[in-house]
Amino acid sequence: MKQTFITTRLGSIATYTKTANSNSTPIIFLHGVYFNHNLWNEQINAITDRTVIAIDMPLHGASKNQVPATWSLDDCADMLIEILDALKVSKVIAVGHSWGSMTILRAAHKNPERFAAVGLCNMPFEAATTMQKITFRFQHMALAFRNFYTGQAALALFGKETSKQNPDLLNQLKSAMNLLTSKEIKTTDEFVIIKATDSAQLINELKVPALAIKGVEDYVPAPPVLKTTLVKGGHVSPLETPAEVNVFINTLIAKVAE
Repeated sequence: MKQTFITTRLGSIATYTKTANSNSTPIIFLHGVYFNHNLWNEQINAITDRTVIAIDMPLHGASKNQVPATWSLDDCADMLIEILDALKVSKVIAVGHSWGSMTILRAAHKNPERFAAVGLCNMPFEAATTMQKITFRFQHMALAFRNFYTGQAALALFGKETSKQNPDLLNQLKSAMNLLTSKEIKTTDEFVIIKATDSAQLINELKVPALAIKGVEDYVPAPPVLKTTLVKGGHVSPLETPAEVNVFINTLIAKVAE
């Protein structure tokens, strides 16, 4: 994939494009917290009939430069539209994991004309409780012991059975998290998780064709209204059940053709 950098309100965002000689609607992938565009490698490799775009979200992967000190999920949504504008993409199929889904939901709610369909994987939509906020901030104290912190994150993110069947899941998480400083982890958790507002109303008001998918052991519930596919595993379905996520994406693409 060709890497380019696009200047947005959230800094210089690394964008990766695999161009196809096709008039089919392009598809864009957004990853979740702690990961980067490589989260979607299996899904990207499976798509050959349309242009594919992926990005590194702010502070993640190669998107490290000029990120402001404070930002919000609404800023992430505006960033996504800025990227589409820069790439001259008028309408796109968007697929996100967790933070990526939260971003896509907000962008599609505000700019429905820019999205042919959205696929929301493992999407948190409820605001964090006071206890959850305290727990996250307390857990940050363990960042001094990075291997321990990453191991604890893996326990929260991956399902027990999928972890047993695929021990490399932990290595994939480590590989992505090793690119993050402790400050970048704290900052991302603060703006994406701790300060996230409830978005159930945005789901109910969405005017774009949408499908959802989540693991049966996922800590987030199924979103209201949306048809939701349940797969084995926890919160990282693109890695835990890649074949099922590929089917999910193909179903989403077919929905555009209806």
